Amino acid sequence: MDGVVRCMAGCLSLMVLLSFASGQEPALPAGLAPVAPAASEPALPAGLELPKPAEPALPMGLGAPADGPQLAPPRERRLPEGLSGFWELRGGARLQDDPREKAASIGETRLQLQYDRAGESVALKVAGDFLYDPVLNAHDIDLEDGDGWFDLRQANLLLRPGDFMDLKIGRQINTWGTGDMLFINDLFPKDWNSYFIGRDDEYLKAPSDSAKAALFSDLANLDLIYSPRFDSDRFIDGRRISYWNGGLGRRAGRDTTVDANKPDDTFRDDEWAARLYRAVGSYEIAAYGYDGFWKSPAGSDPQSGRAVFPRLQVFGASGRGPFAKGILSLETGWYRSADDLSGDDPFVRNSEVRYLVGYEQELARNLTGGIQYYVEQMLNHDDYQRTLPTGMRTADEYRQVVTLRLTKLLMSQNLQLGVFLYFSPTDHDAYLRPKASYKIDDHWIAEVGGNFFVGKDDHTFFGQFERNNNLYASLRYGF
Repeated sequence: MDGVVRCMAGCLSLMVLLSFASGQEPALPAGLAPVAPAASEPALPAGLELPKPAEPALPMGLGAPADGPQLAPPRERRLPEGLSGFWELRGGARLQDDPREKAASIGETRLQLQYDRAGESVALKVAGDFLYDPVLNAHDIDLEDGDGWFDLRQANLLLRPGDFMDLKIGRQINTWGTGDMLFINDLFPKDWNSYFIGRDDEYLKAPSDSAKAALFSDLANLDLIYSPRFDSDRFIDGRRISYWNGGLGRRAGRDTTVDANKPDDTFRDDEWAARLYRAVGSYEIAAYGYDGFWKSPAGSDPQSGRAVFPRLQVFGASGRGPFAKGILSLETGWYRSADDLSGDDPFVRNSEVRYLVGYEQELARNLTGGIQYYVEQMLNHDDYQRTLPTGMRTADEYRQVVTLRLTKLLMSQNLQLGVFLYFSPTDHDAYLRPKASYKIDDHWIAEVGGNFFVGKDDHTFFGQFERNNNLYASLRYGF
């Protein structure tokens, strides 16, 4: 693994090259070139000749010495072709005292370098982040958890063996589905720590080590993704964000981090994901399939007490297209918990059916809005209740969540104001994400935002994070 890191870091640490171009000005089209004065033009009478005006002298210090070297034209400096990235400072602080976490929610400096090289039948992409993070204070590299001074985001090769097929191999970020920050059939890893502490939204999606085949036809298109080893979420484990610990019956954090038994045998603990999709008029419809594991811990070993990732299969469908003055999206998925099909094992999460309806529309000039209604329905709920040990909290059969997004662009669209709200009428909790970003110029972007959690109970999904309310700010230079 260290060799891979050194190799990728070497690819990313390319030296900035200097390049300049010079050439002759193109000739003017025929008929537009200046015409020399005719030799037969009559001379002015004696004494009426106009003196030839002298050119004004340059200000002192700007003229070239008569016998010295002439000033050279300025050279254009640019990065090597295909190299881009950004440098960023991002800091944040908690708004409440949490004895189990640090007062700072985030405090890091990050340099991302990305290299893209494309040809007719092959393309290379490498992207990685060099960062220093005193909040977590873990500098040893762990590419699975994203810990350490280097996080390899992408390193893949895209092959195009024909017009009917694309093949991408290596570390990549995959996504599909219709949800806005809600995921049903998108069973690719997420980084929930990044989302809740105020990193850029792009860091919610964590990378996968996989091979993706995209097959195209006039009838339908098919995406197949295979990961030879399970890629879990970068889940809440207490090192950054305190959480509800059911075994202890209280919130926990750095004092009791989650010790998960993660499936990690290559080719044995693998994952498959598939999407079959096509356009029907103005609508895109899709069918999905997944075979692997719950992406975050969804059970525990009663003997050791360690969190586990039970087997999971998911089958789903979605549709998206114009409706009224906006865009309507529908999505559903059946979560088949393979290690607890009957629903009578209280230490493994039951099977579920999930539903999502979403609608987005431009409400006014430079103002857009979106709303979603999401439901998780636990199957075999009666069997679950019957076998639940005495004293364990009973989960509801239905969990409902409503989301609202508003985005406003101002100042020639250089200032973006946004708010995203999650509200659960069944859990009686909510999560609010306000954000403002300003594009200073073509390179600099400043951003401020916050993460606010409220809940009636300590054990609900958003309510458990109530001690993690935070404000953050960032400054990014892109190149």
